[in-house]
Amino acid sequence: VAPISQAVAEEFSKENSEVNVSVGISGTGGGIKKFVSGEIDIADASRAMKPEELSTAQKNGIEFIELKIGLDGLTVVANPENTWAQNLTTEDLKKIWADGSTVKTWKDVNPAWPAEPIKLYGPDQDSGTYDYFIEEILGKDGKIRKDYSPSSDDNQLVQGVEGDKGALGYFGYAYDLEQKDKLKALSINGISPSDETVKNGTYKPLSRPLYIYINKKSFTEKAQVKSFVQFYIKNAAELVKSSGYVPLDDYDAQEAAIK
Repeated sequence: VAPISQAVAEEFSKENSEVNVSVGISGTGGGIKKFVSGEIDIADASRAMKPEELSTAQKNGIEFIELKIGLDGLTVVANPENTWAQNLTTEDLKKIWADGSTVKTWKDVNPAWPAEPIKLYGPDQDSGTYDYFIEEILGKDGKIRKDYSPSSDDNQLVQGVEGDKGALGYFGYAYDLEQKDKLKALSINGISPSDETVKNGTYKPLSRPLYIYINKKSFTEKAQVKSFVQFYIKNAAELVKSSGYVPLDDYDAQEAAIK
């Protein structure tokens, strides 16, 4: 969600030069950890809060407003030199990524494919993308295999997949749009990721809402926080789209929540 919030902060500062909006970048888990301890006014999140995070917020007396600001898809990518794989099923993904997986080559996924070694790249444990992928592909109590290359920086994941013929990785849809000439997006269950398939839900199970969480006390007591959040939602459709994500059809409910 960071690229969206950075774009919003930049546009907001043009109209409100007296306000300094600091946008720090970490995974969703790292941001929410700071948020529920009261360190920051707003947290971006590429997944909904977990029960344990909600519990910590309650214990610390942090009341909040949850707003959906857009939609995203998780794109599964291969190296452009991979000429054999065009589509993977959710079962294929589970077979590849599950803890204890015996998949070491592409042939282990599909006997018709070559015995090219698979090198896996994905987000690290602080990432909301990591959490979402595990829950949707491996199941709520699923565990991911240990022998993959993790990073909190999607650009590093792009470079990893780009530099290895047998690579397979996943990250947010917007990063794939930026790298279309370097990577090959695979369809999942026969559906390719696009604005349309993410919005209408046919790109499942790898499409998801994006959120911001606002400290209710900050929103009520700090005029600059309230002003920033209202600006965010008012301009979300345009700035979500320009950042490479998919805007919601209707922001009325989000606007009503921050009046």
